[in-house]
Order: sequence, then structure tokens, then C-alpha cells
Amino acid sequence: MSFVQEFKEFAMRGNVIDLAVGVIIGGAFGKIVDSLVKDVVMPAVGMLVGGVDFSNLYVNLGKTAYDTLEAAEKAGAPLIKYGVFINSIINFLIIAFAIFIAIKAINKLKRAEPPAPEPEPAPEPEDVKLLREIRDALKARG
Repeated sequence: MSFVQEFKEFAMRGNVIDLAVGVIIGGAFGKIVDSLVKDVVMPAVGMLVGGVDFSNLYVNLGKTAYDTLEAAEKAGAPLIKYGVFINSIINFLIIAFAIFIAIKAINKLKRAEPPAPEPEPAPEPEDVKLLREIRDALKARG
């Protein structure tokens, strides 16, 4: 079997195509959740904690002070951007929760597969049948 033909068989398997579709949908879903976190959740959380914009929170490891994160980044200052990290954690939690809810819904929609029918017992061999008859006859005698 040639390499090209082997690759074609691999790529056309159902699981590979399902995985590709999942990755594409996951990427689009990630953008939606990212927007939800940045544009809806974080402003509300920031307002609740006193107007803080988490994406602008950072620790400057350099000696020069900067007014904004953007100015520090442009200057190439060494930074720990813990606000972006907090956003990423919230983003992850929302994605994980959404996937959990989606899987629960999918599992409810799946039809219960009927149990497999029990196989018919194999016919009894002739010698076993004869031995049982002998046993029953001996029990009947006493």
C-alpha cells in the first residue's frame, strides 16, 4: 500500500473528520467565550470590585514606572501580567462549564440503545443428554 493511499485512508476515517470539525467549532467557540469574558463578564466583575479592569493589572519588574500596561509593553519592560492571567482563568472556567452543560444535554438526547438479544443456548450434546437421563433414572430408583 502506498504512503499516499495509506494517508488517504487515515484522513477519511470518521474519527479524524469528527476531530477536525470539533477543532474548528472549538476555535470559533473559544472566540465567542473570549468576547463574553472580555466584554461582558470582566467589566461587570471589575465594577463589583471597584472599577478595576483586570486586563490592565500587572507588576513591573523594571526600575522605570509606567502609567499604563500599554506604555510598559511598548517600552519593553519586564512585566508580570497577572490581570491577563485572571482573565484566562475565568475564560477557562466559562468554557469548561459550557462544555459540561453541552455534554449533559447531548447525553440526554442520546437514545438508549436496546440491550443485545441473549444468544440462544447451544444444542446439548448427545452424550450429556444421555448422562442426564442415566442420572435421573438412578435418582428415581432410590
